[in-house]
Amino acid sequence: MKLVRRQFVHLAALGATMPPMSRLAWGHSWPSRPIRVVVGYPAGITPDIVARLVGQRLAARLGQQFVIENRPGAGTSIAAEDVVRAPADGYTLLLAAAANTINTALYPALDFNFIRDIAPVASIGGVIFLMAISPSVPAKAVPELIAYAKANPGKINMASRGNGSLTHVFGELFNMMAGVDLVHVPYRGDYTADLLGGRVQVAFFAIADAIGYVRSGKLRALAVTTAGRFAELPDIPAMCEFLPGYEASGWLGIGAPSGTPSEIIKELNSKTNAVIAEPDVKARLVAMGLEPTPMAPAEFGKFIAAETKKWAKVVNFAHIKPE
Repeated sequence: MKLVRRQFVHLAALGATMPPMSRLAWGHSWPSRPIRVVVGYPAGITPDIVARLVGQRLAARLGQQFVIENRPGAGTSIAAEDVVRAPADGYTLLLAAAANTINTALYPALDFNFIRDIAPVASIGGVIFLMAISPSVPAKAVPELIAYAKANPGKINMASRGNGSLTHVFGELFNMMAGVDLVHVPYRGDYTADLLGGRVQVAFFAIADAIGYVRSGKLRALAVTTAGRFAELPDIPAMCEFLPGYEASGWLGIGAPSGTPSEIIKELNSKTNAVIAEPDVKARLVAMGLEPTPMAPAEFGKFIAAETKKWAKVVNFAHIKPE
């Protein structure tokens, strides 16, 4: 009996010193049931398509289904709060997006803190945007547009998909850094027809939405908004070539409730990095205008913190309020 008792005490002590994931694995392995991925966008658009593509490949690697749940609204904040309130057990994930960092400043009364309450898991990639102008604007390059805007203050209209949207804050970052005043014109739907018709003159587009018009000559692309040129369109300069330090991308990644075991986060990070490196997945992402950017969880967390700080400055500079 003493031997049995000593064995029991030894096992109990061993269990107490084991890290959380090891104790979890002791009872059962993760994942043992389907994993829910909450997406703050409607079905059928780029973030949803990316979530389904990556989720399908993660399912193949981890042996459990990844169920995509679309919860659009409040600029992706409804989806984020859903995940914040979920158990931190690795079975609920968030398709994290650039909009989440903008919302931190745009919606100061949120019931959660994105950086504190969502653990960074893995970066998928940056969605490439470009600045496009109507051919009616007499500018062939960014410096010419800046000069034209300064000579015609308040007369150039910049379309966006709404207050605080990526297409808005990217333009306000341009205003702030170039010292110009492009007049913001928010749309609830697509503004392309008005841009083509010259009723608005400038817009920031996700590259997949604009490239057909650029190639046909209906719109003029002045620059991509990323830190370097996009390999698929090497003739279009990067904005930072004219405005040093300008960088804006509509990145996507994976987050989890804060407190999710680090071993689960590491496993998801490793598997996600492997998925976006698969040649066919990488090709599909690039075709959608998304450049794969694998990061370790800590690196992704630093990136999110820097993005949050940057967009807070822009939101405050432009006095942006949610619609």
